[in-house]
Amino acid sequence: MNNVALLLIVSVAATAQNYKVQQTSDHGVPVVQLVDKANGVEVSIAPSLGNRAYEMKVHGKNILYFPITDISQAQKTPGLNGIPFLAPWANRLDEQAFWANGKKYPFNMTLGNVRGPIPIHGLLTASPFWHVTEAAADSKAAHVTSKLEFWKYPGLMAQWPFAHEYEMTYRLADGALEVQVTVTNLSAESMPMSLGFHPYFRIPDVLRDEWNVHLSARKTIVTDNHLVATGEFKPNELPDPFPVKTNNLDTGFSDLERDAEGRAHIWIESGGKKVEVTLGPKFPVALIYDPPAPTGETREFVCIEPMTGITNAVNLNHEGKYPDLQSVPPGGKWSESFWIRASGI
Repeated sequence: MNNVALLLIVSVAATAQNYKVQQTSDHGVPVVQLVDKANGVEVSIAPSLGNRAYEMKVHGKNILYFPITDISQAQKTPGLNGIPFLAPWANRLDEQAFWANGKKYPFNMTLGNVRGPIPIHGLLTASPFWHVTEAAADSKAAHVTSKLEFWKYPGLMAQWPFAHEYEMTYRLADGALEVQVTVTNLSAESMPMSLGFHPYFRIPDVLRDEWNVHLSARKTIVTDNHLVATGEFKPNELPDPFPVKTNNLDTGFSDLERDAEGRAHIWIESGGKKVEVTLGPKFPVALIYDPPAPTGETREFVCIEPMTGITNAVNLNHEGKYPDLQSVPPGGKWSESFWIRASGI
């Protein structure tokens, strides 16, 4: 065998070994880890904690905000961190009910799975009902796919009576993490799509006051004093980029600038370090959440939230104030992705 052929065989073998997936545990919690050795990226996902990715380490530095050293504690007292999934609705509704197909569906507040007078963040942020259906790696990527069969759980169906399923795939390739969600509507009626994600991002070893956010959006979503969208829009007047230090937001944006593939690019950066989020075309709205720190404390995150519509989209659509609500027909599927990539870290 000549040297060129030998070199080719070694090169192919090294490529095949670059990506790895393993099912293991962290403080007794089952997790799936995806590894991209060539780019120094490792991603950890906890299916039993809302199928949440809680670490995306780039050269050993976590670019996801997860201020908990013991993930078993996060299961006992779940909060928002990492990449929470918001479904069947994202962020806020204006009442303890939602409208679909001309019918009002009041929530049963005695069940305890809907949060507060302004229902927020859906039903699944820490759901234990996900199960892994596939975990594999090849020469191009490592991925894990999990499923949640919503229709199986009476406590969920009581609040959102549409039989449906979620399938979520985390795919790590070429240093970027793709998060893809697919919804299958098994019910006999069209189901409104109002889901989203609430990722918490950070730039390791850099104070948040030094971060800038690149956001090319033409419109800001107008909200009331409860931060619920009204259905109105106004021009986005933020500079691009804008400094986090002087712009503490809990604000939605639409009419995002997009590339030739219909994808919108948003990122935080500082000193050559960058964490970028790319939204697929069916995520027309991005919400930026970077609240001020309490007196004497610091914040370590900025949330860039992909959303299928503005907050309260289902109820505003019923009122004729938001015609862009997406839906899934009976027996149909809806699917979209967003991507995360870090550089300079």
